[in-house]
Amino acid sequence: MPSKRSAVAALQKLEADRLALDQRQKELEKQAALELGSVILGTGLETFSKKGLARVAVELAKLGEDEALKRLGASASSPRAQQTPVK
Repeated sequence: MPSKRSAVAALQKLEADRLALDQRQKELEKQAALELGSVILGTGLETFSKKGLARVAVELAKLGEDEALKRLGASASSPRAQQTPVK
């Protein structure tokens, strides 16, 4: 059975690891936001309000990529269709 001292040390290490993971998650979230933002810029979606863009994103995510493209009249297999802004 571990001594109290080693249990305390283990808890301290665990807390330090959690803080490091939280920081790494924040960094990755910022990188992901930059990647997604660069995809959106120039498509026309940048003219949407934040609230409107969020609503569109939620609804598209519910449909899934293939179904969303199908409903929007874009070909899922055509990279050109995926880059063409929908107006």
